[in-house]
Amino acid sequence: MNRNDLIACHDCDALLQKPRDCGKGSLRCPRCGAILHRPSAIQLERITALTLAALFTFLIAQAFPIVELDLNGVTSQTTLIGALVALWNEGMELVAIAVFCSTFLFPLIELTALLYVLVPIRAGVVPVGFNLVLRAIQFVRPWGMIEVLMLGILVTIVKMTSLARVIPEAALFAFGALTLMLAVVVMFDPRALWDIADGILARQRHGVPPPPPASPATPAPSGHGQPR
Repeated sequence: MNRNDLIACHDCDALLQKPRDCGKGSLRCPRCGAILHRPSAIQLERITALTLAALFTFLIAQAFPIVELDLNGVTSQTTLIGALVALWNEGMELVAIAVFCSTFLFPLIELTALLYVLVPIRAGVVPVGFNLVLRAIQFVRPWGMIEVLMLGILVTIVKMTSLARVIPEAALFAFGALTLMLAVVVMFDPRALWDIADGILARQRHGVPPPPPASPATPAPSGHGQPR
């Protein structure tokens, strides 16, 4: 028996055979009743909608000015990209590249990659390059630092209020909303999609139609899984 077809109960150590449709339903241990796998359909719906909303909010945050400064009648405003260009022109190329990657490139890659795998998975299709995309998400996720940028913006605004009149613009509110959305998105573990993809591929190989919302786990036909 393939080890990938087995799942162990964390309560009684029973070794059970994983059903083909475990990605769509909840699993309970037949010995102790512990939950082995929670339903993922509702979670996929929510995380897909939230990821799509975060992507739109991200584009708004990048396209509009963050704040407007009014100093003795002279006003100035800039976007994040404008600030990066200013850093580059001031000779701080490494700083500009680091800020660009951590606040623009990596968050954009994570959001688009998540949508690339979530939308087809919801439709029961495993997209091309599924494993590679999930590994890319795991790689770039620690380097996305939108929350650090938001903290820096707030600190700068507090310091600038004594020198000039600070007028918040649309991007500031977008960054605030984006920080909250990403805090929820990063709680979703993309590795859970591997089990769902395995179930989809198994059903395609055997010509099995989509399963009902729940399915039971069955004891493995071996001597493993005796309680301690």
